[in-house]
Formats: sequence, C-alpha cells, structure tokens
Amino acid sequence: MGAGKTTIGRLLAKQLGRDFYDSDVEIERKTGVKIPLIFDLEGEDGFRKRETATIEELTQLKNIVMATGGGAVLLPENRALLKRNSKIIYLRGKVNDLYQRTRHDKTRPLLQGGNLRQKLERLYIQRDPIYTGLADYIVDTGAQSAVEITHTIEQLLTN
Repeated sequence: MGAGKTTIGRLLAKQLGRDFYDSDVEIERKTGVKIPLIFDLEGEDGFRKRETATIEELTQLKNIVMATGGGAVLLPENRALLKRNSKIIYLRGKVNDLYQRTRHDKTRPLLQGGNLRQKLERLYIQRDPIYTGLADYIVDTGAQSAVEITHTIEQLLTN
C-alpha cells in the first residue's frame, strides 16, 4: 500500500510496449463506483471477491503488466492465479516511506481512522512474508525514483 505499484506498473508497461492494467481501476470501471464505496456497502470480503474475479480475468491476458491492490496476496486463490502465468515483482518499501506516500490519501479504506503508522506497520508485518515468499523478484524502493525502479525491473525481466 503506497509502494508505487500503479506508477511503476504504468512506466514499466510503456517501457516494455505492453498494456497496463490496475485491478482496482478495473473493479471501479466494472462497478461504476469507487473502491471506498464498495468497502462501505460490501465490506472487505465483498471487495476481495470482486478482486479475485478481476484478477482471474486479467491473468488470462497475455503480455500485460498488472498492478494489484496491496491486499490481493492475502487470499490463496489470488496467489495461485498470479503465480500461474506471471512474473511477480514485490516493490518493498519501508514503513516510513509508505507512511510519507499515503498520509494524505483518503482513498484507501484500510488506512482510514486511527493511527496511520500503526496500521501500516500491522499491514507490513502481515503482508511482507507473503510477498517475499511469492515474488520472483524483490525490488526495494527506498530513495530511488520511479524511473530508476522501472529500469531495475526491466533489467531483471530481460536478463
């Protein structure tokens, strides 16, 4: 959450000459409503069902770059879908960097209300081992620019 998946995904797709898809954007396009409203009406479980269906559709496309929501990897079925025909890149950011990137963002339902830094730490502790085990490549985002990270990923994928 806040690692730069969408920004870097778009840049990487352009660099590789591939189409880019963001699973959250696809969910919003299909439903006609924003993710926070889906969370309000259907809860996280309802959103995750929609997310799985969207990932299933997108993983059938060839030669694309896809960004998923940060929590997509929590469900085993999503991990299996992603692993089936994809190279998975984990953009690993430090909690402080994630905090700086998301502290003014009101569009992320899981980060609203309460102590943002604590929420990010809890999500990181929950998700990092899953991403680490799933990823074909791990790229630490740190102080690198999106262009530098994209270049690093491009080198990993083409070597």
